[in-house]
Amino acid sequence: MVTIEGTSTARFEPVRAALAAHIESGDELGASIAVDVDGVMEVDIWGGHADTARTVPWSRDTLVSLWSTTKTLSSLAALVLVDRGELELHRPVAEYWPAFAAQGKQDIEVRHVLSHTAGLPGWQQPFTMEDLCHWPTASARLAGQAPWWEPGTAAGYHMQTQGQLVGELVRRVSGRTLTEFVDTEIAGPLGADVQIGAREADWPRIAPLVPPAQLPGVLADPAPDAVFTRTLLGSPARDEHVDTPQWRRAELGAVNGHGNARGLARALSVISRRGTGNGHRLLSPDTVDAIFDVQADGVDLFLGVPVRWGIGYALADPRTMPHMPTGTICFWVGRGGSVVMMDLDRRITFAYTMNRLGDGILGSERTHSYIRHVYESLGTTAD
Repeated sequence: MVTIEGTSTARFEPVRAALAAHIESGDELGASIAVDVDGVMEVDIWGGHADTARTVPWSRDTLVSLWSTTKTLSSLAALVLVDRGELELHRPVAEYWPAFAAQGKQDIEVRHVLSHTAGLPGWQQPFTMEDLCHWPTASARLAGQAPWWEPGTAAGYHMQTQGQLVGELVRRVSGRTLTEFVDTEIAGPLGADVQIGAREADWPRIAPLVPPAQLPGVLADPAPDAVFTRTLLGSPARDEHVDTPQWRRAELGAVNGHGNARGLARALSVISRRGTGNGHRLLSPDTVDAIFDVQADGVDLFLGVPVRWGIGYALADPRTMPHMPTGTICFWVGRGGSVVMMDLDRRITFAYTMNRLGDGILGSERTHSYIRHVYESLGTTAD
């Protein structure tokens, strides 16, 4: 019999049971789930193991590499600067980063970077993992690159470039690295166990990721000159890089955040609660509302599935997230299924992290199962 550790209120017992069932079946190796309800952590549970040999139990403070769920933290950092008036969503990136104006990019706005509509979803080849991990090189290459489509006219997921673009803006506006900014302005005030990269002192807490047998099927065009192919080739980080010292020491604001469900829920509940968390106000209600200004709505040029992009986050969409109800809900996912979802109508923040990666483009079957159980526990079903 699988033991699930942590606490959960009675109404969320189905979520606890679902985690136990997935671990029992072997689909899940180790995982954590958290549900914050208006500042109260009604679900804070974990179970399974941190290693494939099943010798190290998943603990309260186990961390994992978050892959693209990292973007929820980087976007929050940008929004904090927007709220302070230090960044403006409708101003050109080049006003903050003059070299970025090269190759016809002078009109790309901050909002385009945050909504994957900037036309820079990958680096031009050749571009290596070493280049990605060297901040000056990665930024200079993007600054000198022409967009792959007319910015603002379509979305193509900026799988690994978004963290560089946002991080460069954060550096230029705040004078701090993205890692430092997330630590001091988000994780610290909110008491959230999340970080970009991983401090070496925290490495013993990290559960290595276990990749799936194959990449998820993608519906986008596989032609050599297609956005999908160019993005994939121009995004060098792969499963074999994760959990290496190089990965953990780098600042990859799109992919190498580390945390657990509790940490993500604490950090992102500031959105669900319209700007406040842990006694701190990070965002004004107006800045939170800006997230839901739709920037693109259609088949994403890289992901090949419909995505409704707001500013910094995807918005609830039954075409791809069938268990989310309609309403004021934003979210994003990471490779393998990790997710954080912010439901402003119900003031709910749901987060899930795991070490065995699942299949799927926007979340795995387990991801969707947990979301469904959260809403069933609330007496709400998707429309």
